[in-house]
Amino acid sequence: MSRRMLTIAGVLLLFTCAASAQTPSPEAMDAARKLVATLKIADPYRALLPQLLLKLRPVVAQDRPEIERDYDAMTAAGSEIYAPALAAITDQIAALYAASFSADELRQIEAFYAQPVGQKFLAKSDALAQASAQVGQDVSQKVADDLKQRLIEQLRQKGRKP
Repeated sequence: MSRRMLTIAGVLLLFTCAASAQTPSPEAMDAARKLVATLKIADPYRALLPQLLLKLRPVVAQDRPEIERDYDAMTAAGSEIYAPALAAITDQIAALYAASFSADELRQIEAFYAQPVGQKFLAKSDALAQASAQVGQDVSQKVADDLKQRLIEQLRQKGRKP
């Protein structure tokens, strides 16, 4: 085999190994899809897609009643229209999780969130995150105010007028 052919074969082998290392196993993907479903990650997208259809209606129909009727008939099926998009969103998010965690880790995470305490955590997590952010802002503001006062006092002790 020529040197050039060996180089090409080596590069192809390298790309194949890199691609397989990045591609999650089917087992990890299954566990990740289950976790994505348990976490209800696709729910916001599921809610947005019908709104998208409503926003598209005037753009597509352009105030023509015959097209509005056809559009309404075509979109009446609702979930069938955006089922492929939801599946794509779910699969892509699952791939992110499967690339970050092993199949066993994904199953452990899913087991926690499937329990009542996990569901309670999910239900309260947005409010807790917002409240935590507010605590951080409040404490930071107090620290900044206190630090400002101390620095001003130290400058005054040195005869400076801040």
